[in-house]
Amino acid sequence: MTLRPIALALFLAASPLGLSPAALAQSAAATAEAQNAELKAFFDQVDAENLANSPQGKAYRGIRDGDYGKWNDPSDAAETAAFERGQKALTTMKTRFDPSKLSPGDRLSYRLFEYQAERAARAYPYRNNEYIFDQMNGAQSQMPAFLINIHSVKSKADAEAYVARLQGMGPQMDALIAEARSRADAGVMPPQWVYPFVLDDARNVIKGAPFDDGAPSTLLADLTKKVEALAIAAPEKAALIDAGRQALTTSVQPAYRRLIAEMERQQAIAPTEDGIWRLKDGAAYYTQLLANYTTTDLSADQIHQIGLDNVARIHGEMRKIMDKVGFKGSLQEFFAFVRTDDRFYFKTREDYLATVDTKLKAMQAKLPDYFATLPKAPLTVKAVEAFREKSAGKAFYQSPAPDGSRPGTYYVNLYNLKDMASTELEALAYHEGLPGHHLQRAVQTELGDLPPFRRFGGVTAYTEGWGLYSEELGKDMGFYEDPYSDFGRLGMELWRACRLVVDTGIHHKRWSREQAIQYLTDNTPNPPGDISKAIERYVVYPGQATAYMIGKLKIMELRDKAQKQLGAKFSYARFHDAVLRSGPVPLTVLEEQVDAWIKAGG
Repeated sequence: MTLRPIALALFLAASPLGLSPAALAQSAAATAEAQNAELKAFFDQVDAENLANSPQGKAYRGIRDGDYGKWNDPSDAAETAAFERGQKALTTMKTRFDPSKLSPGDRLSYRLFEYQAERAARAYPYRNNEYIFDQMNGAQSQMPAFLINIHSVKSKADAEAYVARLQGMGPQMDALIAEARSRADAGVMPPQWVYPFVLDDARNVIKGAPFDDGAPSTLLADLTKKVEALAIAAPEKAALIDAGRQALTTSVQPAYRRLIAEMERQQAIAPTEDGIWRLKDGAAYYTQLLANYTTTDLSADQIHQIGLDNVARIHGEMRKIMDKVGFKGSLQEFFAFVRTDDRFYFKTREDYLATVDTKLKAMQAKLPDYFATLPKAPLTVKAVEAFREKSAGKAFYQSPAPDGSRPGTYYVNLYNLKDMASTELEALAYHEGLPGHHLQRAVQTELGDLPPFRRFGGVTAYTEGWGLYSEELGKDMGFYEDPYSDFGRLGMELWRACRLVVDTGIHHKRWSREQAIQYLTDNTPNPPGDISKAIERYVVYPGQATAYMIGKLKIMELRDKAQKQLGAKFSYARFHDAVLRSGPVPLTVLEEQVDAWIKAGG
């Protein structure tokens, strides 16, 4: 039945509710508001359940409670339980909430939660393909790093929790050793050359007092420093430090010795092939990883070609720098010059860190001209700790705690200054610090109106794409005044383009580690140690390195589109808000959001 306007009005007036159209609209708005509040409560509940099962997750958030002295359950049963909680939560959300009745912001949260759960479901069948111990993510270095960098000590109870975690390292390590042994027996272990790095890390942790007569070991030195800073009586401090010594000798040292024995056993039987194609489901596993990290459906061959195309483009831009500085010779000769000339390397760590500080202060002063939203959390720069610097990556970032108890931290690896060219210092600082990871991830953490999974989660293509975009943004902001520094910026972008080539080369085209090293040697200006370390990272971290360039290309594409369509109305600050204020999203969602922002007039 179709009612004419007058008849419709009479119908509404005569309805049992007796509500006018305005009242009905008001009632609908109230219902929508209730739905949005209920959805927020649902996300908070999911987050609380996840935190209840993750003592380490609580510590990253700055939460100190009865779990502060515990480690996460490392068992497959715990991983399965976490996965099932996520899938159950997805079902519950779909049952309880109708996206069409939610606000635009909550509709996006609904969609992102669904995406996150579906991504977990795609990854779950391959969970046993991951390496338990390697030079990038192994517990042999990650557990000590957690205690040093995340477990803060503000009270006697915090110090007791630190000791409890030391005591818990033995059982935790044993569980991981057992899982690593099981996977190795099933043919899942890293290549043979990985093991010396793991063994070196493990031996470093149990070097020094109280394990031998040397200077205090890394963990004892950290505990002692933290306890000595407490405002408690000297006998209480001594008792805490003694308890730590006992935990180190009775729990940590025996477990690390068992780890060393197992790693030596595996080293003797480890494969020599580098790519994950050698796993029984390696091809499907790699396809899943590429989709997960890039948030696209690009194939390995397509990603490989995008890499080759961008390598050629960046080489062309580098030749312009060669002309600018008056270098006569081939591009490869220019690479050799930058790679070997002492003028491009620092003599001391202190000089390197001081220069980083100068560059970041200059950048910080200019940020308000390009950003409407800036982080509140401070940024600190630290050299990677000695016990893990030989195996750790070139540089990385750690987000701040939401309660302000821990700053954002840019870690730079200064193990070998000949691997850290001065030409790349600016771009690396902008990527890891400002306006890169620190700005993006601190702002994300501070978006208090977003549900926890969006404030504290991540999408690699978005996050790393932003980091790489920030390197080029520094050029737009007037930095890289030294042409060699601008060459370093191009070198960093070239590095990420080459990653597309070598990652797919290793894991899809069956390149050896040596082939991949040769490709970077021929096509980049990076020093040999830097090149070897990078390829070793890509071997044990398949797919992850492809996210950077794919993400950056999309952000640049969207900015170019906005500048063309908005013309004089384009604003860097408003564009950056359009990208940043939703937190990390898949690239398809990012494109939709920026398109909507453009359509709304910027």
